[in-house]
Amino acid sequence: MNNLLTAALAETLISCHPGDAERCEARRGAKDYFACLFPVLYGSVADSGLEPITRIFPARHSKENLALRLGYISHALDFDDYHPAFRGHPTTVVLSALLALSQSSPAVGISAFLDAYVVGVELAGRLGKAIGTRHYSVGFHSTATLGTLAATGAACRLLNLNVRSTQIALGLAATQASGLRSQFGSAAKPLHAGLSARSAVNSVLLAQAGFGGQPDGVLESFLQILGFDAAQPQKLLAEWGDPWRIVEPGLEFKRYPTCGGTHSAAEAAFVLRHQLEARGQGGVATVKRIEVSFPPGADTAANIIAPKNGVEARFSLEYVIADALINGSLALENYTEAPVKADIAELAARVTRHPDPRAPADELDPDRRFHHLTLFLNDGSQLSHRVTRQETASAFTDVEAKLRNSLSALPAHRAQGVINDAQLQSDAALHRLISLLGK
Repeated sequence: MNNLLTAALAETLISCHPGDAERCEARRGAKDYFACLFPVLYGSVADSGLEPITRIFPARHSKENLALRLGYISHALDFDDYHPAFRGHPTTVVLSALLALSQSSPAVGISAFLDAYVVGVELAGRLGKAIGTRHYSVGFHSTATLGTLAATGAACRLLNLNVRSTQIALGLAATQASGLRSQFGSAAKPLHAGLSARSAVNSVLLAQAGFGGQPDGVLESFLQILGFDAAQPQKLLAEWGDPWRIVEPGLEFKRYPTCGGTHSAAEAAFVLRHQLEARGQGGVATVKRIEVSFPPGADTAANIIAPKNGVEARFSLEYVIADALINGSLALENYTEAPVKADIAELAARVTRHPDPRAPADELDPDRRFHHLTLFLNDGSQLSHRVTRQETASAFTDVEAKLRNSLSALPAHRAQGVINDAQLQSDAALHRLISLLGK
């Protein structure tokens, strides 16, 4: 085990230099973050987990509690961005920690803030590669585990910690990182993001205050133990920022408020819905049964077959496919805490999963994921369509429109002010946004 890895990473976090192109992508990521946060923050979408979190962990005057609250709220709808190498949602953890640390700190400027965010996304993507293919597949939630480390690295950069303090902070983060995929479909999943952001804030503030910890070997041990013999620690630093991960492959912004592992299946269903309509013979009423195939293990996250409510439905291939076929869209209102819709659930019960043994296992190459959907109709005919993950990821997502829609509960003039500040063009805009978040 190379015990010099943490030191080399700390040096890199402090000395690297993102550019204008990376800051531009960071601004886009921040807009998407706020678009996912505001509906819960302003009560457009009810969330029963927010009240106990706010009551037990009051955010005012507590950076740690604010980080937890922001991480929870921004991930509560499961509508936030995704990074393929990370196999998780980096922004919800990274920005929640950075925003909390910037609270009551007017000295934090927009350039330093955006650079820290870029660094956090870079570290997230590289941790995903360094931990290897087994960490997620055995049951860990990367947003919770690797996200703690990514947010800590970003926070060290923001606060300009020295090399040794950064090493200690990373070690403290590694020893706190935890989170299991078995919590998917419950409020504990977004809580993972909140706990990770809080752990990052705690780690950095403790290290900054001179708290002791092992400067070397902890991150290395984390990768070795939780990589389950598949870790590739050399990928953590090789060709850092060449290109920057926030640019290539970039953040993937969701167009639908469901697990990313359902999106290609939904898009295949949209196409088949149009084909059914073109036949003019009764639409989904003519569907006898539905099969969905994919590489083995590609349904690891979307593993809930018969959801009871909309939160569980976010992680149900069957329900998402049925919703897409019936409605031609995936509306946020169908993926809240309310019970599932009877008509969607009825069609979902006719969907069966068929992993394709000819395809490579998903954990070996998630970029080759696909969903192949086949409708078996009452007249004996079939309709089929396949959509790949790459096709889904390459489609444009209008985060500006997503942000505007997220503020529909506010008066128009107030919403426009928030939208203007969310462009993050000045120090003042950043701190006006922060002032909205800690209340």
